[in-house]
Amino acid sequence: MKTFNIQLKSINDVKDFVNIVNKYDFDVDLTSGRYIVDAKSIMGIFSLDLSKPIKVEVHNDNADDFINEIKSFIVD
Repeated sequence: MKTFNIQLKSINDVKDFVNIVNKYDFDVDLTSGRYIVDAKSIMGIFSLDLSKPIKVEVHNDNADDFINEIKSFIVD
């Protein structure tokens, strides 16, 4: 499992992120505070506090292609 933080600053960022995640077969979870949602769910993402970075948990050890595709959203 790989873990890092992302920032989704606009509706278009959320749409682009969900489209990328849906290309992959493995599970990806997003955590904000005490809430955990499926990263493939656009409605779930909009239920999170998008003003703060969101923790991403990728449930696959071979996720390098996925991480490269979303690197523009990754924050420290």
